[in-house]
Amino acid sequence: MKHATAQALDQLEPLIETLRALPGLKERSRGVFYRKSKAFLHFHEDPKGLFADLRAGDDFERFDVTEAPGRQALVAATEAVLRA
Repeated sequence: MKHATAQALDQLEPLIETLRALPGLKERSRGVFYRKSKAFLHFHEDPKGLFADLRAGDDFERFDVTEAPGRQALVAATEAVLRA
């Protein structure tokens, strides 16, 4: 699965704006977020859709963010990890 292109990130811009507003995240390049010095959240694309990988503990959890329900789930999970 390849990292999301600029065109794919354009489709996710409202989601990315929401993530930018969350405390504790730093966007090092468009759509690639770090928490402290560790990679925390980034996006991929493939023929099946758009996906986000969120660091939850030592591993990444994958979310299908092609549609609104997956985007909402990603934001909720991101907020939960940041609170923990």
